[in-house]
Amino acid sequence: MAGHSQFKNIMHRKGAQDIKRAKMFNKFAREISVAAKSGLPDPAANPRLRAAIIAARTQNMPKDRIDRAIKSGSPGGDDANYEEVRYEGYGPGGIALIVEALTDNRNRTAAEVRSAFTKHGGSLGETGSVAFMFSRIGLIVYPAKAAGAEAMFEAALEAGAENVESTDDVHEITTAVEDLSTVRDALEEKFGPADSSALTWKPVNTVAPDEETAASLLKLIDVLDDNDDVQTVSGNFEIADELLERLTA
Repeated sequence: MAGHSQFKNIMHRKGAQDIKRAKMFNKFAREISVAAKSGLPDPAANPRLRAAIIAARTQNMPKDRIDRAIKSGSPGGDDANYEEVRYEGYGPGGIALIVEALTDNRNRTAAEVRSAFTKHGGSLGETGSVAFMFSRIGLIVYPAKAAGAEAMFEAALEAGAENVESTDDVHEITTAVEDLSTVRDALEEKFGPADSSALTWKPVNTVAPDEETAASLLKLIDVLDDNDDVQTVSGNFEIADELLERLTA
């Protein structure tokens, strides 16, 4: 997702709003704990855990909070059992949305997500109802200052990436799902830790909503994002920078 993707829009807004910092740290802690539980509690031997820790550090999550999250997911840690759940549906204006959650209560989360869609002009669908409009990819993001566009492009392709798109602010490296860890490790060796690295949903085509639809859509995303169980929200929309700034001012 290059340029002004909705993924970056959402992450930027999350990072910029201090009022949501505590909730954001809770989400990071949950992902770190689940990652530690799903493999070894050692980031050097657990790619998912390493990616989760890097993402948390990028948003200045305190080291002791990260350490506690790793411990809670390690053998002998807490007994919380989180399931990974995906919800699909349509937001205002027929915008396709995929919501990924980590929950210890499927019924509660499903009811809350469904309520958010219904109250904000959308409708929750069945699994698979919108996923066909997206490709599942690996996305690695580096700040522009990490390397020149040509150097990043060459290094990423040599490591096995599918594509690199650079702007004045960032380098976005896309990979096949199975190649994310390999490419990330190769780039980290050369350029240091990435700002973020994760599997995400890339829309096959994007829709540019009008101002009214965009305003309703952002309200829905805010409500979903405010839910402790929701980890990510992806959509097939692209809001123009000027409109986004106006709506989030």
